Amino acid sequence: MPRRRTTSSHAVSFGAIIRRLREQRQWTLLTFSRKAGMNPTYLGFLERGDNSPTLDTVILLAQVLGAEASDILREMEQQK
Repeated sequence: MPRRRTTSSHAVSFGAIIRRLREQRQWTLLTFSRKAGMNPTYLGFLERGDNSPTLDTVILLAQVLGAEASDILREMEQQK
């Protein structure tokens, strides 16, 4: 998936939350990518807010991180 040309504040917020949750588990990006079955470069794009994930990706990443997608979205809303 190509990177977005413009940065979305929602994508940046999502990425920061995902990075924080990953780091709390002391996972490297490579470990996270293996657990999620995703490319580590793509996950890096997501963490930096360079790409906006699909709903399926949001749900998958939340599950891998042991979180609820709704909690991640709620936190994003609270950051506004």
